[in-house]
Amino acid sequence: MLEFQYVKDDETLGALVEQYRQSPVLVLDTEFVRTRTYYARLGLIQAYDGKTLALIDPLDIQDLSPFWSLLIEPGIIKLVHSCSEDLEVFARYGKVQPSPLFDSQIAAALCGLGHGVGYAKLVEECLGQTLDKGESRTDWIKRPLTDAQLQYAANDVFFLYQLYPMLAQKLNELGRMDWLLEEGARLTEGRLERPSAETAFLKVKNAFQLTPKQLAYLKVLAAWRLERALDRDLALGFVIKDHALIALAKKQPKSLSDLLKINDLSEHEKRIHGKELLKVLQRADLTHLPKPIDVLALKPGYKQAFKAIKAVLTEVCEREGLPAELFCSKRHIHEYLEYRWQVQAGAQLPLLLQGWRGALAKDCLDALTDAELAM
Repeated sequence: MLEFQYVKDDETLGALVEQYRQSPVLVLDTEFVRTRTYYARLGLIQAYDGKTLALIDPLDIQDLSPFWSLLIEPGIIKLVHSCSEDLEVFARYGKVQPSPLFDSQIAAALCGLGHGVGYAKLVEECLGQTLDKGESRTDWIKRPLTDAQLQYAANDVFFLYQLYPMLAQKLNELGRMDWLLEEGARLTEGRLERPSAETAFLKVKNAFQLTPKQLAYLKVLAAWRLERALDRDLALGFVIKDHALIALAKKQPKSLSDLLKINDLSEHEKRIHGKELLKVLQRADLTHLPKPIDVLALKPGYKQAFKAIKAVLTEVCEREGLPAELFCSKRHIHEYLEYRWQVQAGAQLPLLLQGWRGALAKDCLDALTDAELAM
């Protein structure tokens, strides 16, 4: 059984934070619940500096700001595993992002241990310990938490601290520690910004199928849905589904009777939002229409060009012992091809031409001719 300190008052948290400020490495994890909400509901914070393993109860503590301030201490490495959802929690509740950030899942990939390795598997392979994942579906908001649940939460930071020196040593031997920290910084970019209502329509599934006029209607509908979701802390799909927005944008009902005939809207959506949706549709700007959504993957020559880029980058991966999913994912290649085909003055460099990726990939990508990329 792991020993831990259960922290549920401001005074104890303050003393713990002062101790943690002296630590070169701080392991972090969070437990949360997300069912119908837009934002995850934070239920527990785990932290460990190699001396004190703390389970911090955010439901009892009045002021977590001393803890959040730790996350931006430049002299403390923040150690996490597969941290995307944790970063969302930090942004929501602490209005901060951890820096410098060391994600052990990315570290494992850079060390040649495989892409997307789960925490339990990494612990088993590197430390020979088998973790009990039986409490993974816990309701972390419910109190009191059981001993089994608390042990489960403690395990998530205790063994990660043991993994750190092994991963750090290997990264330093390979000269890839800077790569790891660069990835950590990239993971935190833009997470403190409020989601954009102006561009929300671009994230609606199948929006590319719409005409500019239909996109104008979708734009106001998606903006309304996002603001409603944020104000009520509801997941987007629990306000109104994507396919319903698409149907409304296509059919543009002018009356409640027209709206009620749209089968893509559920009876609940019609009853709750029907009258308001009609008002929202009237706000569409039909004078300044959005540009058609350009789907790069549907253009002639895309498959040939994608294949050519993938081939040269695969050679780099094999030479460097890197997983392609990390170094040159489909999204990375798509982004590069879009840049190469549509490059404009002042355009931002694609990720494949930045940082450590750029150092490895730029020369071979520059060597690809326009003919090879079907331009």
